[in-house]
Amino acid sequence: MFVVLLGAPGAGKGTQADIIARRMSLPHIASGDLFRQAVNKGTELGRLAKSYMDKGMLVPDAVTVQMISECLNEPDCQNGCVFDGFPRNVDQGKALDVALEKRKKAVDKAIYIEVPEAELLKRLTGRWICSNCQAPYHEVTSPPEVAGRCDKCGGELYQRSDDTVETIRERLKVYFAQTIPLLEYYEKTGKLFRGDGSQDINGVAEQVTDSLEGLQRAVK
Repeated sequence: MFVVLLGAPGAGKGTQADIIARRMSLPHIASGDLFRQAVNKGTELGRLAKSYMDKGMLVPDAVTVQMISECLNEPDCQNGCVFDGFPRNVDQGKALDVALEKRKKAVDKAIYIEVPEAELLKRLTGRWICSNCQAPYHEVTSPPEVAGRCDKCGGELYQRSDDTVETIRERLKVYFAQTIPLLEYYEKTGKLFRGDGSQDINGVAEQVTDSLEGLQRAVK
């Protein structure tokens, strides 16, 4: 079973992808991890991807698709996987369909973890990090015992430049511009499931896995 997991920054997409992968006994294919592994190994694709990443640019679709395609050739992906962070747009979605079709496979379900923008902003802008040990905190869900100070080492907490309201609004704007057409693409095929991402982690996980269990039996 091949599952595409979609969700804006702060929606908890990576967490849910990991839960789904474990519950369904499927590999978790995170595009960001693939990039980092390829860069660390110094592969040709890794070096190419790094040349864009070093400039703060998005890795071109052709490079991303080739990396995903190579991953699909791995033995543990022959019967399915959970895609996390891919596809990001309709062109990548179509390229994935082509890559799977060559292997006589197809995307079985696309799951969108839906969270209101106001909630996404609250989740993303509340993140703080220790300047010394890099321990993460959140002013709502996991605040430090002493404001501005790390519980573990006493280091000063800081907020990353890309965690400001203005930067996050722009990130979300770009994300939705790319993703709304992709949601429509999967909706037309009847493969899209919208999960309520405003619930707690377990609530989202139950909702999502329930939508997949019957499908998994049918695929087998």
